[in-house]
Amino acid sequence: MTKVTVGIDIGSTATKAVLLVDGQIAGQVVIATGWDPKQAGSDAFDSLLKGSGLCEDDVNIVVGTGYGRISLPFADRRVTEVTCHARGAEYMVPGSRLVVDIGGQDSKVIALDGAGNVTDFIMNDKCAAGTGRFLQVMAGVLGVSLDELGKLALASEPAVISSMCTVFAESEVVGLLARGIDKGAIAAGVVESIAKRLPTLVGRMPQVSEITFTGGLASNSGICRRIEQSLGLPLQVPTCPQMTGALGAALIGSDL
Repeated sequence: MTKVTVGIDIGSTATKAVLLVDGQIAGQVVIATGWDPKQAGSDAFDSLLKGSGLCEDDVNIVVGTGYGRISLPFADRRVTEVTCHARGAEYMVPGSRLVVDIGGQDSKVIALDGAGNVTDFIMNDKCAAGTGRFLQVMAGVLGVSLDELGKLALASEPAVISSMCTVFAESEVVGLLARGIDKGAIAAGVVESIAKRLPTLVGRMPQVSEITFTGGLASNSGICRRIEQSLGLPLQVPTCPQMTGALGAALIGSDL
């Protein structure tokens, strides 16, 4: 009998959904979460089914994760994003021992046992500093996209961004622009301010020789380079790093 499972990860900025058929990835969808996480989850589910030619009755189990998982009324199970990211990271990068995920509203560092099980984790979720939201705000001030921010950051030496508070850092960036400081240097400083926060979090975890980097920002080569330099460790980036949580949720669904 064919087993069909769906994992839906409702994040603060993007909602991701992954379809597994007999444990193999058969479809994936990413949409903006917007102001209504419940609707975003439903839209992602509908889009996933439409793209695969399946109907809701064909799905055996739906597992929700992410900050909006509680709002998903049709989920059969709801699992924390830490557990789902760990499982997804192990599937995409077998043997992962430490996962760093920079999401829209938090940053997570997750220690694994080498088989996808969580042994410890730490989260920075008290403010936007060190998150994807921080970078989005700064990119908006500079008038560039996140992709362009990373490319600019690669080409310049970083300007000093002294404040880690998003509100004060925004004012600081405006001031740097007014003084005629090069956008590339400011972009490098913004990314550097994110990268410099990670060694403290990673240092509280078991020592490893490499790190699995997940989340949407992991697709940005400029950001990856700065984080590697700051940590002094190579990053292993999965093929679709933004889908890690949704994939992990679908895999957990396959086990049930």
